[in-house]
Amino acid sequence: MEDEVDRRLNAALDEAVDEYFEDTYNNIANNQTKKQSKRAYVERNREEGHTRLWNDYFSENPTFPPNFFRRRFRMNKAVFMRIVDRLSENFQFFQQRRDATGRLGLSPLQKCTAAIRMLAYGCAADAVDEYLRLGESTALSCLSNFTEGVISLFGEEYLRRPTPEDLQRLLDIGEIRGFPGMVGSIDCMHWEWKNCPTAWKGQYTRGSGKPTIVLEAVASQDLWIWHAFFGPPGTLNDINVLDRSPVFDDILQGRAPRVQYEVNGHQYDLAYYLTDGIYPKWATFIQSISNPQGPEAELFAKVQESTRKDVERAFGVLQARFAIVKNPAILWDKTQIGMVMRTCIILHNMIVENERNGYTQYDTSEFEEGASSRSSQVDMSFSPAASNLRTMLDIRRRVRDPHIHAQLKYDLIQNIWNKFGNDEDV
Repeated sequence: MEDEVDRRLNAALDEAVDEYFEDTYNNIANNQTKKQSKRAYVERNREEGHTRLWNDYFSENPTFPPNFFRRRFRMNKAVFMRIVDRLSENFQFFQQRRDATGRLGLSPLQKCTAAIRMLAYGCAADAVDEYLRLGESTALSCLSNFTEGVISLFGEEYLRRPTPEDLQRLLDIGEIRGFPGMVGSIDCMHWEWKNCPTAWKGQYTRGSGKPTIVLEAVASQDLWIWHAFFGPPGTLNDINVLDRSPVFDDILQGRAPRVQYEVNGHQYDLAYYLTDGIYPKWATFIQSISNPQGPEAELFAKVQESTRKDVERAFGVLQARFAIVKNPAILWDKTQIGMVMRTCIILHNMIVENERNGYTQYDTSEFEEGASSRSSQVDMSFSPAASNLRTMLDIRRRVRDPHIHAQLKYDLIQNIWNKFGNDEDV
């Protein structure tokens, strides 16, 4: 009898102890969860941040003159205000609203300035907190919405394919520089991806040992970027990227305006890009001469290599303006990285449009007069027609024709010699 009582007492005691420890553990776990989910509120006085920003740059008598604004925002005030106004009109995120207590939220100027500073200086999200008075998560949200808004509102205009008018201007500049039919230069640059997922590093890492993402671009003399193909992994070279690139899609599908030009007495109907030596010998690519023999070849190599630097200059200016694409990318999402790159290129082209009249070195007015002497013409009345497989294959064959490439290159050598052969400056 006593043994049965002891057994029941022991069982009841064990059950009570187990229940007590289980309740204690659950209480501790719940408290830790509540502590982790609770966010500290910091009163940043956002109104003070807006007032300071307004007085520094946007008031009638700002603290800093226009050249300081241009240096810190990478663009003139008129371009920046155009972006702010369009975003405020079309995106609710950039509209200043009141919260439940009637207090005004962050202004569009604060949000756009935060995004521009992160793009221009490549700084961390919380680096703009002390001046603009907005937190890290808000700054990241500003960057994400800013890139989405700029691409949506300005991408169609500033990442467009050349129109017939654009093509004619590019051809005129090419003719002045000794390359009739040239519409730009093409090359690739790499952007290091610091936070590349470990599983992808082998695919994105090249000889430097750092994972990178490739940008293929076409740029003209005024540094406008006409074509941007971003996303291939860094292990690909320029030829592999070209195989994936849509750079010739408009030509193959019959959407590109028709071009005709004359070089050394021969007619051609495919515009071309200047490239470095890795690109294939197609009718649409003209490379330098690696080991020129004779004065004509030497002069051609010198002029081609100096003219091809347009795209290299465009890459350098893009990275100098927006340090975020010069420094290793710290974002995790490749889609977001691509949106940042596209946004920087759009902003770059907006700045070029606003400022190129101050540094463009070539005057094409002589071609715009009545009696024009230009040898390159664009069919302004061209309208795209439906293309079939046979037409596409025929165009593809002509684009890749090495015989047309060889003849065109020979004619360009003669043209450069006839144009600059007696010019001591060249």
